Amino acid sequence: MSFYADKFYQSFIEEDRWIYIVNGIKNTVLITALALLIGIIIGFLIAIIRSTHDKRGGFNILNAICRVYLTVIRGTPTLLQLLIIYYCVLVSVHNKVIIAAVAFGINSGAYVAEIVRSGIMSVDEGQYEAGRSLGLNYKDTMTLIIMPQAFKNVLPALGNEFITLLKETSISGYIGLMELTKGGDIIRSQTYIAFMPLFGVAAVYLVIVMFITFLLGKLETRLRNSDR
Repeated sequence: MSFYADKFYQSFIEEDRWIYIVNGIKNTVLITALALLIGIIIGFLIAIIRSTHDKRGGFNILNAICRVYLTVIRGTPTLLQLLIIYYCVLVSVHNKVIIAAVAFGINSGAYVAEIVRSGIMSVDEGQYEAGRSLGLNYKDTMTLIIMPQAFKNVLPALGNEFITLLKETSISGYIGLMELTKGGDIIRSQTYIAFMPLFGVAAVYLVIVMFITFLLGKLETRLRNSDR
């Protein structure tokens, strides 16, 4: 057995250590999906509030709250936010996947909000006027005319945020959560072999990101074709 094959066997096959990687992938994907859902909900709500305030006025108090939220979340490290959520806010919650998803979702929401807001603001003002001339109220104009166009404009940026969110979950190990990076670290601590588990984890992340990029590319192509 060659040197690298032997190291591979010790790292992943021996004592079924590959299970650490599989369990890590499951938690990583689950955390990312839940956090993405939370981030999109928070982000779109804040984007609508802030863009409405900028265009029509009103929402002074809500806009001020949103600005404070954006400043705090974007001005502090993600790891620190995760630790605060774990040790100070959701102390009574014992499901670490939920804790991590909430922490990353709140963090992602701030960036999604600014991405979506920029997309809304980039839509020509004439689109608002066209909607109102058709008898649509502001809500229907935003839902049926503005948001679909804004979504197409910001899809690449949202895709980058999704990929960033996936990679940020690698710090979940700081709260003792078994995710992909933590799984590789456990294997390294048991075998004292760093190369195989670390590069193996990196390869898994790369494959997941390439798959997400492929899906986003397909979605962008379909949206472009729908404009024709």
